Formats: sequence, structure tokens, C-alpha cells
Amino acid sequence: MPLVCISSPKGGVGKTTIAANLAHALARAGRQVLAIDFDPQNALRLHFGIPLDDHAGFTAELPRRPDWRALAREVAPGIRLLPHGTVDLREALALTTALERDPALLDTPLASMLAEPGLLVIADTPPGPTRTLAALVPHAALVLVALLADGGSIAQLPQLQSGRFLGRGTLGSLFAARLRVVVNEVDAGSRLASEVAGSLAQTLGPRLVGAIARDPAVAEALACQQLLADHAPASRAAADLADIACVVDRALPVPALAPASTATTLWSAKWGVST
Repeated sequence: MPLVCISSPKGGVGKTTIAANLAHALARAGRQVLAIDFDPQNALRLHFGIPLDDHAGFTAELPRRPDWRALAREVAPGIRLLPHGTVDLREALALTTALERDPALLDTPLASMLAEPGLLVIADTPPGPTRTLAALVPHAALVLVALLADGGSIAQLPQLQSGRFLGRGTLGSLFAARLRVVVNEVDAGSRLASEVAGSLAQTLGPRLVGAIARDPAVAEALACQQLLADHAPASRAAADLADIACVVDRALPVPALAPASTATTLWSAKWGVST
């Protein structure tokens, strides 16, 4: 079933926050979601309440070709998470080298997850053009790129429009149609932010799926290690994220229907979840 990659040309734009809360919103809409953290910062887990001193993750196990189902954690109703795990620079470089030598370390288990009926995979990717993003994009139904409403985002537009962010030449052109954009932390009181957001909307057209207001509730939710819709359901940013989730949900294939009891039994049996 579908893969949605959450990416960004640079760090610090709220990519992981969008990934976590989009997964939550889509699960609340009835999707069965597997959230995978491919970013070495290992921050996706924090949004789901996993303790800071819990450093376990799936990437350290990749060379041993594990069953990802056995490593996934149930973190919220309808959501399982594969944390990246804590790695140092040497380990991160070694993993990149291993994936370059043997792409099947990633491709094979990912294909197995995408073969699960009714499962939606949301991948939080490292910022920038990376080997991981290049490996994921061919499998992706959508690549959601997070930008800020600032001058730096305007500078990124040529790469996004041409598809170069996803690859060079024919490769970038082939996958450019899958690219969508979210503008994050839009300050309605800032003239610059308003003008940049308007320019992005005019340039990107339907590829701009939404904007998220700058909202202190977002930082407060992360500080409490909670998802925004749980921590501040009435916040402006929560409403914006819900709207974006609706757009993404409509763009994806309708999940296969099954009797609720049967779906729960199969999910539990395959993933080792007790009911």
C-alpha cells in the first residue's frame, strides 16, 4: 500500500513534526499507519512519548536483515513506529556505505511493508538530497516537502519545480509529479511570511497542499512528548494539520476494506500485538 515520504531541502523546518502529526491525523481518519524514522536525528519517537534514554532503533539491525514487524512499536491507536535509533557519526556513515553497496537492505523489507493490504507507510527522511531519499522515492505515492515561509524557500523553488531535488535528468522529471509542498510556521503577522506564502501558492498551484500557522502549541506539545491533536486540539496548527491530512488522504488509494474483527486479528498476528 502507499508510501508517503516527508522531506525537506534543509533541516530545522519542522519536517519531523509534520511527519508525526500527519501520521496521527491519518490514523484518526481510519488508516493503519507505519511511521518509519530514517533521519539519524532519531527525533520522531519523541512525538510519540518514547523516553529520551530509549536509544533502540531499526537501523542498527539492517545488516542482519531483520523482520521490521518484530521491531515496530505500537505508539498510538492505529500507529506503529520504527524508530531510527541513536547512532554516532561513524555508525551513520557505515550505514550509508552499506546501503550503497547493498540497496536490498532497505528495498526488500520496505517492499514487504508496502505489500501489506491497507497499510500506509509514512517515512521521515533525512533533510536534503540523500541516498535514503533516492532509495525511497521510486516506491513513493507522494513526496511531501516541508518549507518555511522565508527567502530560503523561494531559493529552493527551481529545484522543486524541475524535480532536481528528487534526482537529475529523466529521474527527477519522472518523479516530480509525486512532489507536494507544505509551508510550515507561517506567521500571519509577518509581511514577509505572507508574501512568501502567497508567492509559493501562485507558483506551485495544486502542488501546495497547505500551510501551517506558527503556533506555540507545537513546541509545547513536543516538550510534553505529545501529539498536537492530543495536547492542543483547538490550536490553529492542529486545524491546519488536519486540513493537510484530508488533502493527503484523498490523494492516496482507498484502503482495502475488511471486517473490523478480521483486520484487528490479522494486524495483531502479523505484528505481535496483543489484543
